[in-house]
Amino acid sequence: MQSGRVLAANHNGAYVIRFTGDVRLTLCTSIDDYFQHMFEDPEFTSVWVDLCGAEGIDSTTLGLLAKLALKVKDVFDFEPAIYSCEPGINRLLRSMGFERLFQLHEQVCENPEGIIDIPAVQGSEDSVREKVIEAHRILMDISDENRGRFKDLVNALERS
Repeated sequence: MQSGRVLAANHNGAYVIRFTGDVRLTLCTSIDDYFQHMFEDPEFTSVWVDLCGAEGIDSTTLGLLAKLALKVKDVFDFEPAIYSCEPGINRLLRSMGFERLFQLHEQVCENPEGIIDIPAVQGSEDSVREKVIEAHRILMDISDENRGRFKDLVNALERS
């Protein structure tokens, strides 16, 4: 598997965020920081998440995507879109309850102009741990199945 990368493009407040390779918690600080930057953009109008190049996505990244969807719905009153071509990732998204948070499209996303890597942000061990806990708590709030999946992990991380 390729190492994970997160790329983004913005055209007049319409954002496309593309995940490629195996996206893991090592990118969580960069992803969360980029989402905050996006929400601070006064021109923000929409966001599509393109997972067609993703080979794997860990639960922390899924939790950050859920956080993105909840914030967009709460503040901007719409559901963001996810484009995903990989059947395994599509099953993962549905098993996590993402059809309640996103408009899921099992097709290729348009290729935006000027897509570039998001800035890399290094987080401290404590800040990464807090983001992992937050991401999993968000997933736990989506469904009882997720609560059962991640309860022990969150409890262990909170005790460490």
